[in-house]
Formats: sequence, structure tokens, C-alpha cells
Amino acid sequence: MSPEKMVRMANQIATFFKTQPKEDAPARVASHITDFWEPRMRAQLRDYVEQGGDGLDPIVVQAARLT
Repeated sequence: MSPEKMVRMANQIATFFKTQPKEDAPARVASHITDFWEPRMRAQLRDYVEQGGDGLDPIVVQAARLT
């Protein structure tokens, strides 16, 4: 998947969970990514974060470290 598409998808997930009342958004984003993204996509996200995570919501950066 292109990095741009991955960033867009991950940020959309973070945006959704920001609207929820709980403060554990990174854990909830990580859970969603673990449940619905295939292992290669999760690995790509973790690698992207390790390379700086340009354009990712900070919640996604935290979530990637939990996947």
C-alpha cells in the first residue's frame, strides 16, 4: 500500500476515536488496527513510524507502538 494511503487510513481511524469519550484513544486505535489490518500493513505502519511517521496523527504514532 502506498504510504499516503496508509497515513490517510490510519488518521481516519484516529479521528473517529478522538470523538469517543474515553481517553485511551491510542489503545483503541491499536486494537482496531490489530483487528482489521493484515500483518503486512501493521508492519508497514510500524516501519513508517520508525522512519519518523511524517503526517501521522500523534495518536496513530502511539498506537503503532502497541500493535
